[in-house]
Amino acid sequence: MAKKPRIVIIGAGMAGLTAANKLYTSSNDLFELFVVEGGTRIGGRINTSEFYGDRVEMGATWIHGIKGSPVHHIAQQINALQGSDKPWECMDGLLDEPKTIAEGGFELNGSMIEPISTLFKNLMDFTQGNEASKWCSMSRRLGNKSIGSFLRKGLDVYWDSCKDHEELKGYGKWSRELLEEAIFAMYENTQRTYTSAGDLFSLDYEAESEYRMFPGEEITIGNGYSSIIEYLASVLPRDVIQLDRKVAKIEWDRCDSRPVKIHFLDGSFVLADHVIVTVSLGVLKAGICNDSGLFSPPLPSFKTDAISRLGYGVVNKLFLRLNGNRKPEELPSLQMVFHRSDSELRHKKIPWWMRRTATLSPIYNNASVFLSWFAGKEALELERLSNEEIINAVTTTVSSLLSEPHNEIMSDSDSNGFEVSFVDVLKSKWGSDPLFLGSYSYVAVGSCGADFDTMAEPLPTDVYHHHPLQILFAGEATHRTHYSTTHGAYFSGIREANRLLQHYHCVGV
Repeated sequence: MAKKPRIVIIGAGMAGLTAANKLYTSSNDLFELFVVEGGTRIGGRINTSEFYGDRVEMGATWIHGIKGSPVHHIAQQINALQGSDKPWECMDGLLDEPKTIAEGGFELNGSMIEPISTLFKNLMDFTQGNEASKWCSMSRRLGNKSIGSFLRKGLDVYWDSCKDHEELKGYGKWSRELLEEAIFAMYENTQRTYTSAGDLFSLDYEAESEYRMFPGEEITIGNGYSSIIEYLASVLPRDVIQLDRKVAKIEWDRCDSRPVKIHFLDGSFVLADHVIVTVSLGVLKAGICNDSGLFSPPLPSFKTDAISRLGYGVVNKLFLRLNGNRKPEELPSLQMVFHRSDSELRHKKIPWWMRRTATLSPIYNNASVFLSWFAGKEALELERLSNEEIINAVTTTVSSLLSEPHNEIMSDSDSNGFEVSFVDVLKSKWGSDPLFLGSYSYVAVGSCGADFDTMAEPLPTDVYHHHPLQILFAGEATHRTHYSTTHGAYFSGIREANRLLQHYHCVGV
């Protein structure tokens, strides 16, 4: 009796479980299928948790557009959208308009915020392919390598057109230009969390227009994002998914009937005809830099060059439980406008990493749990800090912002009347987790959209090889137009499953 082709999928996240689900349900038991996961849970960068009775997401949070999204389709199919037995993050959608506070306790009105908000939105719309004549001509005239440089040139153009603005009054030592730049920086900080680029000057300008969004609203999942993962895994026999199986090395192109040999850290190994690698771009970057290397023989240079060029950043979420000395409705959803970290006007006890976040909001209306997002260096700093250090810093920052306006630099002990405190924190640690080493990919300056296509190419490249399709690659960082998203990971899992189904003359859809 002929042996079944053995397929091993490395990683039980969205891409890996989607591929496994597709292969198992479409092949009529043709394959011997295994999913090996280095962690002790399934889901990868999807990880639903709980914090003081509220359902929260430590990783993937949003369905980015509901029209055409396979994630939304599954969530509807399994009644996961509104079927929660407990409050969940953003269950009432995007909150009402936040209160925008500039350092020094100055609340900013719409006339101060809206021109900068509109400017930033128009600039980003243009980079994403929605052309506006002013920015089109500016782009051609000045040339741009990065999103960061384009945005700052746009701000300069705005200032050149507003030279006759009257002097700013009523905002202490903030000048109009300093305040407008700080508002602009607030929107830049939010954009960094969307892209995972720690610095927008490292985010490629030309490739931004290739990124595609689904139309429709952005929503969260009442039963948790993990319900999607559990659904995908539910059809698989119990012995298919193997947890706590950390891969040490992948040998491929061996002279054997099963040409791939996967070695695990515990000394065991498994032979396979095909392996679908769904590990993060961060793990691949580390795997090609280590002396021993994750692959033997090493990946070809066209593949390692793409891995090296593409960007991969860290985004972390910080949840904070409000102290009972304040009712939740007393602390509004905040947009925070800060002086630069090197400014003499800054409050000395607001640390640099707090100055690089833009918002602090309840996770739903009148919730006692608040959320801030961090990207880049401050996201890594957040992982290093103790809970007490984080609570002290956030308490100082919020109390300072919500105090009565003050024109002078606050002393270390000044709270100026308003005090708020937090009692506990929950934070993600994607940067230091060896199974991920970050959050999601972006197109860095020096790379391009074609690098995602290169990431997706299977090995060996010779289509006439006697053992084709030994190593296949899936994951968000292998999708050219939907990178950084769960639906991009889903599409990549379907793509690689179909590649194998078609190879074995099964029907792939």
